Amino acid sequence: MERWLVGIDLGGTTIKMAFVTTEGDIVHKWEIPTNNANRGEHIVADIARSLDGTLAQLGGEKGRLLAVGIGAPGPVEEETGMLYETVNIGWTNYPLKQLLEEATGLPVAVDNDANLAALGEMWKGAGGGARHLLFVTLGTGVGGGVIANGAIVRGTNGAGGEIGHMTMIHDGGARCNCGKTGCLETIASATGIVRIANEKLAADARPSALHSGDVTAKAVFDAAKAGDALALEVVDEATYYLGWALANAANVTNPEKIVIGGGVSKAGDMLVERTAAHFRRFAFSRVAARAEIVLAKLGNDAGVIGGAWLAKGLVGV
Repeated sequence: MERWLVGIDLGGTTIKMAFVTTEGDIVHKWEIPTNNANRGEHIVADIARSLDGTLAQLGGEKGRLLAVGIGAPGPVEEETGMLYETVNIGWTNYPLKQLLEEATGLPVAVDNDANLAALGEMWKGAGGGARHLLFVTLGTGVGGGVIANGAIVRGTNGAGGEIGHMTMIHDGGARCNCGKTGCLETIASATGIVRIANEKLAADARPSALHSGDVTAKAVFDAAKAGDALALEVVDEATYYLGWALANAANVTNPEKIVIGGGVSKAGDMLVERTAAHFRRFAFSRVAARAEIVLAKLGNDAGVIGGAWLAKGLVGV
């Protein structure tokens, strides 16, 4: 009987789940809504019920499952699997590992969701097995994961890899959801790109395609690709700070691959090329010579595959 790992990516809106082989291939994936009622008290039971129900639909027995790896938004205490805080769900000092092990009867490993995506890209995605890797995800916010010698850098209290909260503008920067100002997240996220574009549109009377229609990060990059001068300025500002931040992180970790994921990464070559140009300007020459900036390949599957990698480590397969 082929044994399966369980990868889970817990988000504020949906919970992505998958049965994954020990080689990292997805056997079956699905998702359920995240029930945030009463500070998320039903989430663990929902996950356990869904695992059992889906396994039964596939004709499998519980003995087929080896372990669970789950990612959640927020810092995690590595040894206990306790979530310090999850803003979108309402958990504080929440013993997710303990509760999920009790509900499923399986060993459980817990990590930050961006860390899981980094592991997924390392194992089966754009990382190509690189043992030294930086991962940054550009979405509503900016998440990050650092892999050194094949292992996630979690830090002393679970906050390692927070690339999105590197301070890039020391005075007068926009306020970040973390409470600081001038974070990379306020500039290079989809939200940050839209903010910069709207500020330029309000202050600049030049003709721009962005004056008509909704301003989104995609619209900004599409206009920039068409030669729109104002949009190009927005893209250059975002990629300047992203390249600078990645260079600073890379100067510390000396990665082989720098993987960019998240919704903004759909901008493709323009995002990579402009970020790489700024990266090379700021990175130590020996670091820049070795690091390759690439787009993530796994999309929404990165988290569940990374969860399976985490689970794999629990059972030594």
